[in-house]
Amino acid sequence: MVSVQSSSLRGLSAADAVRRLAADGPNELPAPRRPAPWKLLAGQLTHLFALMLWVAAVLALAGGLAPLAIAIVLIIILNGVFAFAQEYRADRAAERLRDLLPAKVQVIRDGQVSSIDATRLVRDDLVLLSAGDRVSADLRLDTVHALAVDESMLTGESVPVRPAAGAQVYAGTFVVQGEAEAVVTAVAGQTRLAGIQSLTESARRPASPLTVELHRLIRVIAVIAVAVGVSLTAVSMLLGLRLTEAFLFGVGVMVALVPEGLLPTVTLSLARGAQRMAHGNALVRRLDAVETLGATTYVCTDKTGTLTMNQMEVLEVWTPRGRVTLNGHGYDPQGTAAGEPAAIEAAARAAASAIACIRGRAVRSKDRWIAEGDPMEVALDVLARRLGVPAVDPDAISHRVTFSSETRHSAVVANGNTQVIGAPDALLRYCRANGAAAAAVEDLAGRGRRVLAVAAAPGVLVRDGRLRLAPGALELLAVVGLEDPPRTDVHTALTTCRQAGVRIAVVTGDHAATAAVIAREVGLLGPDGLVVTGNELPADDEQLGALLDRADGVVVARVTPADKLRIARALRARGHVVAMTGDGVNDAPALREADVGVAMGASGSDVARASADLVLLDDHFASIVTAIRLGRATFSNVRRFLTYHLADNVAELAPFVAWALSGGSIPLAIGVLQVLALDIGTDVLPALALGVERPGPRVLDGPARHRRLVDRGLLIRAFGLLGMTEAMLTMVAFLLILSGHGWHFGAHPSSAALAVASGTAFAVIALTQKANAFACRSERSTVFRVGFTTNRPLLLALSIEVVLLMIFLGLPPVARLLGGGWPSSLGWLLAGAAAIVLLLVDTAAKLLRGGAAR
Repeated sequence: MVSVQSSSLRGLSAADAVRRLAADGPNELPAPRRPAPWKLLAGQLTHLFALMLWVAAVLALAGGLAPLAIAIVLIIILNGVFAFAQEYRADRAAERLRDLLPAKVQVIRDGQVSSIDATRLVRDDLVLLSAGDRVSADLRLDTVHALAVDESMLTGESVPVRPAAGAQVYAGTFVVQGEAEAVVTAVAGQTRLAGIQSLTESARRPASPLTVELHRLIRVIAVIAVAVGVSLTAVSMLLGLRLTEAFLFGVGVMVALVPEGLLPTVTLSLARGAQRMAHGNALVRRLDAVETLGATTYVCTDKTGTLTMNQMEVLEVWTPRGRVTLNGHGYDPQGTAAGEPAAIEAAARAAASAIACIRGRAVRSKDRWIAEGDPMEVALDVLARRLGVPAVDPDAISHRVTFSSETRHSAVVANGNTQVIGAPDALLRYCRANGAAAAAVEDLAGRGRRVLAVAAAPGVLVRDGRLRLAPGALELLAVVGLEDPPRTDVHTALTTCRQAGVRIAVVTGDHAATAAVIAREVGLLGPDGLVVTGNELPADDEQLGALLDRADGVVVARVTPADKLRIARALRARGHVVAMTGDGVNDAPALREADVGVAMGASGSDVARASADLVLLDDHFASIVTAIRLGRATFSNVRRFLTYHLADNVAELAPFVAWALSGGSIPLAIGVLQVLALDIGTDVLPALALGVERPGPRVLDGPARHRRLVDRGLLIRAFGLLGMTEAMLTMVAFLLILSGHGWHFGAHPSSAALAVASGTAFAVIALTQKANAFACRSERSTVFRVGFTTNRPLLLALSIEVVLLMIFLGLPPVARLLGGGWPSSLGWLLAGAAAIVLLLVDTAAKLLRGGAAR
């Protein structure tokens, strides 16, 4: 085996790496320990509501009502198995998500820098670290340049450490500043991180707002169900039922009113939303973030790579000897330079200084040139090649200062001279005769260029890993103007955001003029928009929130990580639901502070992705808008199911209320077993289909709606309109059939007449619920506008329900068990007419409201 000492500046050979990978296996942590499937299933069968139902089943069995006990157990098992399947599926989906976002690492093998999956790291590999990288193995540092490492995951200490050469850094930590070269000392299960994996697995997130709201709702419904059950128990005892019969009657009613399918339906809706987002290049790291996205009212977005293509290209170079314009295509080194010979010579000198400070380069991949590293650095590499400047010998570099958000410059000492690149406002004050350069900066930035200054000085100005500057210490070589063109789909996405009531701010470290030009070009910044820099922001958070809370767009330039964090807090304090994008390690605090942290998957750092709730695989702003749309649809789907279920409960409860209020003079239209059969056959499958309803065409019209699942409007629609209509139609059909068999008020109908009438009531509820499913597809649009065939899962669910209805009423053993009979021709006619009436009532109500949006 090759020793650590055999790793040189050339790194391992490719052959050695292959042999070690085959011998030691991939660099992956041991698979996390998960509860056994049977434990997950047991948990779904023993939660609060399941325990309530188990008690009810035992009581029913003890009272001699075995069919009722079996029906209750069937509900528990169906609900538990479904919830278990969703949890198990979500767990496996999380594993696939980790596979979709492998950590990348730069290594030197055979003397060449290459980017590989961290799983392919082996012991003694030579690794290059830079700010934003996740350390993917235990490493021994060989060379260090202003390195700072966040070890809080291992130590709990939030202050980054600054290890020296020879020190160890560990897997799971993050590089927050600087660069280093290091040798791998341990991988996979041998790392320090593997030893504490069990502790990290035990950590649990707090309940999301949606989960809290759901649990609150279920508790309220449970209280109502118990209250109704107890009340009907008392009434039935007053009407002469024995205590045991009255109690079991009340328990049956209570069980029928419990929303057994609510939680699994919500889980399915969230999972379906996450799946749709994945198809839209947005990967959800937390399932409840799907719904939170729909509530977003303010998006703080990066500029580079999100609003723009993140394909930097140098178009213009200003030098003290004149301007040079560049022509070419993307990252292709082939291109031309136009300008006076002296200006071209000066630009070449500046390019030589610039490429000494960078690591990025353009590389050929199949039939095109792509960026290897930071796009701005790659653009400088292409500039140098187009000007015929040779690459810098790495051995000539004796000192290096890496870029940081505080200093906004990087530097090297090459061949005894200091070369510097950075933001113009960070360097010009140290340059001699910078008046003309300042004008050039304003000119380039005013035309939407990203601007970079290149300077140099004789001698060594780097000490202790920092650039030591004084006014006049630098000679300004050039001001470079780069362009990152806007994405073609951004303008449409921003228009959609405004239509949806979502406010937008560009929060960038770039020059204010450059960011403002891009923001106006894509339509983000309107006439009354705000352009402000980080150092101009109010110190008071309340004033900051008020300043940024405007509808015509905001550009906040030259921000620091602390600024982004304050912006998120200030906007949340004003009641906004904030989505914050980020790609760098310094964005992590703001990503955590925002309601929804959105990381860039293509260009973002590992630490940003680990801090985010949503990862954009393509870095497109339009993908955020798609995710918001799907989030709103998910919330609407939960409300659709609730409306559907609550309306059904009213229709099921009405016969019991009529029986109780009439003192038994009106026979009971349906029994408890029929109610449970309706819940199993009517509620579950259509509810699941409504939970995967596609977003309506106008779901982004207007601001995000209230965050209460159940509000006054839903209750009025479910109880006062749909539920009451179903209840009235059910009782009218039941009484008409009874009257046709000679029954009158207070009389006791024959068992045959009661069976036919009860079967009719059962059919009315079942068929009106089918109509209700179509009505619940939209809160505002009529069923004729929405259509009957666009939700195929709903059509399948309703088809299965028709088969179940025929079995419940037409199969004699089942019909006798439930207590109903096959309806007469008039009964079927009444049931079909009831379904049509419900749709007409719903349509009339929506037309009176004048709504057309879904």
